[in-house]
Amino acid sequence: MTAPNPSEIYVDGPWRHRAVTANGSRFHVAELGEGPLVLFVHGFPEFWWAWRHQLVAVAEAGYRAVAMDLRGYGASDKPPRGYDALTLAADVTGLVRALGEASAVLVGHGEGAYVAWTAATRSPKIVRGLVAVSMPHPRRLRTALARDPAQLSLSGYVLGFQLPWVPERHLIRHGGALVERLMRTWAGPNWPDTPTAARYRRAIQIPGTAHCALEFHRWAVRSLLRPDGLRYAAQMRTPIQAPVLHLHGRLDGALLPRTAAGSGEYVDAPYTFRVLEGVGHFPHEEAPQTFTTELLNWLA
Repeated sequence: MTAPNPSEIYVDGPWRHRAVTANGSRFHVAELGEGPLVLFVHGFPEFWWAWRHQLVAVAEAGYRAVAMDLRGYGASDKPPRGYDALTLAADVTGLVRALGEASAVLVGHGEGAYVAWTAATRSPKIVRGLVAVSMPHPRRLRTALARDPAQLSLSGYVLGFQLPWVPERHLIRHGGALVERLMRTWAGPNWPDTPTAARYRRAIQIPGTAHCALEFHRWAVRSLLRPDGLRYAAQMRTPIQAPVLHLHGRLDGALLPRTAAGSGEYVDAPYTFRVLEGVGHFPHEEAPQTFTTELLNWLA
């Protein structure tokens, strides 16, 4: 099998691919439609393609739908540093401005939702709305990991990611088999199908991606007791001023619904929390029609 390369990220579709420079790095985006900006931010171990269903539906509903590759993923730059939540949030808000927009609704999943929670707290003028998928507010997650043994047990894989270089090798060996195994563990039944899993397995093998994808998880753990992490936690006490839709799968095998519940404590605007039945950690892909209906109704 030939080695993957970033060109495989440019999946054909009705969208347009381009590179946009923001916050000192170059980001790959796929965009479709015209209207108010809705920016989609993927999680681990995905890339922009995770939002393929929503790009089409949201554009048809009268919005400018843009899905990005986070730094380190897909066809975006893979610099050696910048995988802390604040830098990643600056990437996202910088991209909004680089796209020529004053503000956007952010739709984030997993790691992307962690970043979006951060961006909404730090840049309230840029984030006019937030949809957080499969990720509690960062302070809520911090509390759950300290007090809920069940959540701590489910998050054990993150501790394994702290080792140098070994986790990267595990992610890419056997054609990225670990990526598929993690996704099946975290998702509800019968997902992903073989072609979907194959695409994500190929994407993680693009040179540099596995290492960069793990760096966020390393920062999240190592910063807990460091001055930068303590400052971040203190900053995240600031209530979010934008409306929030918070969606979580009942069968999420990575983050318990009870871990996500209570995140509204950090929102001073309308906050809606919904648990979606029959799906796990990837509701936007496991049940795209149900997820998209929730999203469009909230956007409207």
